[in-house]
Amino acid sequence: MTMALDSNKTKIARRVIEVFEFFASEQRRATVMDIVRRYDRPQSSTSELLGALVEMGLLYKDPQSRSYAPTPRLAAFGMASQPEPIASGRLFAYMDRLAQTSRSGVGLFGMVGTHAQVFRWAHGADLPNGNLECGASTLLSASPAGLLLLSSLGLGPASKMLWRLNAEAEPADRFNLTEANEAVARYGQTGGATGVSGFAPGTMMTAMLLPEGLGERRLALGVVYPTNSAVDPDALLATLEHGVQSCLAEGGDVSAPFVRSMMAI
Repeated sequence: MTMALDSNKTKIARRVIEVFEFFASEQRRATVMDIVRRYDRPQSSTSELLGALVEMGLLYKDPQSRSYAPTPRLAAFGMASQPEPIASGRLFAYMDRLAQTSRSGVGLFGMVGTHAQVFRWAHGADLPNGNLECGASTLLSASPAGLLLLSSLGLGPASKMLWRLNAEAEPADRFNLTEANEAVARYGQTGGATGVSGFAPGTMMTAMLLPEGLGERRLALGVVYPTNSAVDPDALLATLEHGVQSCLAEGGDVSAPFVRSMMAI
């Protein structure tokens, strides 16, 4: 009985997060059926959940269109305990502008157990079949963002984590442990990485490790673009570094003025 109750609580928590992530993916309004279709959930329980969130002041409900929209209280929950430049929204605003200007997806990645997870995602127009959502994840060893996050642990702990990932992987998914350790050491020195994204087929990623002090654990900021894009990774990394420096400077310009230079054309 206890296990069944725990499972039910987990299911409820997951569905609440799904609703929040739906609105986080640039959806300003949603109906019950929008949520039902996106996550394949029962209509009755979804309607009940949205109603409870309205009662708690986290969502508005339009009685005429029967649609829902997030309230400022929901936004305050998300930003309340975050350090700058996340709390002010400057980092997210930079991500949105970079995604719009470069037409590439821009993600904020964090370490969750053995995985690199998308904490925040700005959609890119050139990734119609490769756009991600918040919560998407892949093994730390399978992505430049993951290897950067591993590098923040130090070489010893990172090596142990890579050994574990390789030992637990299916035979077809195992990797060259020596090369992975060398990559982590290299990325730890440079703070940047480029390679197959690991999140969506046919995509590459250029990412940088964000400075310490932006949360309990280190974060990585990455740009995801089609493999056949004419992107200069070095120029793109310079663009990211410039944007992050501006975000960290209060009142800094985060409009990514030289983002066009990332293209090797």
